[in-house]
Amino acid sequence: MKNIASKIPDTFSILLFIMGLFILLTWIIPAGVYDRESTTIGGITKEILVPGSYREVESNPQRIGAFLMAPIKGFIAASQIIGFCLIVGGAFGVFNRTGAINAGLSRILIKSRKNPRKKKLIVPAVMILFSLAGATFGMSESVLVFIMITVPLALALGYDSIVGISMSFLAAGVGFAGAFFNPFTIGIAQGISEIPIFSGWEYRIVIWVVLTSSAILFVLRYIRKIEKHPDASPVFEIDNKRPKDIIANDDQVMLSARHKTVLWLLLATFVVLVIGSNNWGWYINEISALFTGAAILVAILYRLPGKQTMEAFTEGAKGMTMAALVIGISRGLLIIATDGKIIDTLLHSMAEATSGFSSTVTAQLMFLVQGAINFFVPSGSGQAALTMPVMAPLSDLVGVSRQTAVLAFQLGDGIFNLIIPTSGVTMGALSISKIPYQLWFKWLFPFIIMLMILSALFMIPPTVMFYY
Repeated sequence: MKNIASKIPDTFSILLFIMGLFILLTWIIPAGVYDRESTTIGGITKEILVPGSYREVESNPQRIGAFLMAPIKGFIAASQIIGFCLIVGGAFGVFNRTGAINAGLSRILIKSRKNPRKKKLIVPAVMILFSLAGATFGMSESVLVFIMITVPLALALGYDSIVGISMSFLAAGVGFAGAFFNPFTIGIAQGISEIPIFSGWEYRIVIWVVLTSSAILFVLRYIRKIEKHPDASPVFEIDNKRPKDIIANDDQVMLSARHKTVLWLLLATFVVLVIGSNNWGWYINEISALFTGAAILVAILYRLPGKQTMEAFTEGAKGMTMAALVIGISRGLLIIATDGKIIDTLLHSMAEATSGFSSTVTAQLMFLVQGAINFFVPSGSGQAALTMPVMAPLSDLVGVSRQTAVLAFQLGDGIFNLIIPTSGVTMGALSISKIPYQLWFKWLFPFIIMLMILSALFMIPPTVMFYY
């Protein structure tokens, strides 16, 4: 535990350093604002910018007081997702108390040993499912739920926690970046850009296939590496010091009838989550209620005493404390940039920087600008509302189609969200997995470079080969 404890504060050190950097930027970058107006697209109401309304305003440099208050303001702003993490963590504490998840993972492990071919198919199959979830209904915050399944699954298969988080978080992220029917990014961006909702899906499916395949191959290549040399895993020591009871490696664990009932109920919960998110407009409140109800039902069906149920729920919620702290502080970073009124200035400057080049170069610059803005606005729908009112008319002036401008936003938002420390989902996922941010960054960065190169290539055909 000493090694883990010595690494975890590094995440907070990084966040505090960035917080100080944001404070400094509010003293350097001129303050500016765009006018905003409310609009509803596909049932989602957002505040969008009014093109051409940018103006400089009186600077509002942030001081030491802002630095000290940023964490608590971040907790207030992110209270919904923090509460979501605690409630879902508590629900999984109840699920785990029954022993059903451990028994189910043991059964998977036993079968994979008997048939190694099936074992090799588990990771690609799971990643495809999560990528589809990201591509269709924009799985984001809800992926935090599944990390508590995929990490133990990866450990049970003999891999590491990096493979576990990649099976869910990374897969959903590349699906999000290559999405073809995501209402929270594509739907909003196309609605603001005044082009048909979900149009251009044919090309985006090609992009999704390439990105998803690349992610699977990247992870499988890594798996081959750690199978030969387990100590080559960046999280080798961390995983070795995990509590052994969370790793389903006991062949003697029996899968009882009550275990099966709990697992079927858990599966039904996930199915309802997907249907509710995709068809009924469910978000954090509804998903939290779903898992609260599932935990109560599991306790009743498994005949857990009330005291044990509450102890299990409390223990599960306690395990999410680190994630809650990281999410709150990450949101505090954005509050400093917002209060300092530098986000609109950055957007205005970056938008101006993309003009004056050929359409092909401009498309590439749009992608990079969206990636840079993503650092300050990690919300996909929020970034669409912030940037597309400026980028859409700008694309008309520089000879780039509005569809291509939407594509630049989609790729810039989705790819960089996998690695930026200002994303509460990213930092929360790492905290739940107990993977230090600096290790994740180092491991994933080569893949991010690969995705950037692929994205640059994706931006060329719409400006050279066909009108998108």
